[in-house]
Amino acid sequence: MTTGVRRRMGVEERRQQLIGVALELFAQRSPDEVSIDEIAAAAGISRPLVYHYFPGKLSLYEAALKRASEDLAGRFAEPHEGPLGARLLRVMHRFFDFVDAHGPGFSALMRGGPAVGSSTTNALVDSVRQIAYEQILSHLDITDPPPRLELIVRSWISLAESTALIWLDGRRIPREELELQLVHDFAALTAVSAAYDDELRTLLRPMLGGEPADGPFGNLVTRLIALAS
Repeated sequence: MTTGVRRRMGVEERRQQLIGVALELFAQRSPDEVSIDEIAAAAGISRPLVYHYFPGKLSLYEAALKRASEDLAGRFAEPHEGPLGARLLRVMHRFFDFVDAHGPGFSALMRGGPAVGSSTTNALVDSVRQIAYEQILSHLDITDPPPRLELIVRSWISLAESTALIWLDGRRIPREELELQLVHDFAALTAVSAAYDDELRTLLRPMLGGEPADGPFGNLVTRLIALAS
């Protein structure tokens, strides 16, 4: 009969373990409600040992947020193949996968609070928004957007955030419907702005004109026609 020996973790391995444990706890409750004692217990180590790797809960939260922000930013990456509407729908599905898995932490982050108001956390959130913005422009094949288009894309990203927050508060609307609705919202915002901007209309017409009738954008047109009739 042999006795198992607990393997001693290296410094970086232990740090990554603590970050993973913290992310799991922050996914269940707001970071402000999670204590260092809980994190230590979940990691199977003592409270002083947590402080050996992180000066305090804020630094651990910032490290966990950095990992989560990299994960979230990666959800906006999508191959430039196929119709734009279908691409955006896949992006929204992955975005809501993240929101679903990190609900309380996502909500606390977007709404602010003592644990999430540092300049570091704010910078990480802004960096994810900027990556999302650049990804959407890349799908539009535009590097120097006119002012109206920049406004559309940044407003739509904010709309996706606020929609996710409202959905988390009770989940009263099926997320699949909201994913499609957000793609429709993007199409509607661009269409309305293009009606007032010749440059924007010229940029978007070739791309939107090639959307299939059975895709998300075609679905919107069908719904609007039914509404008008």
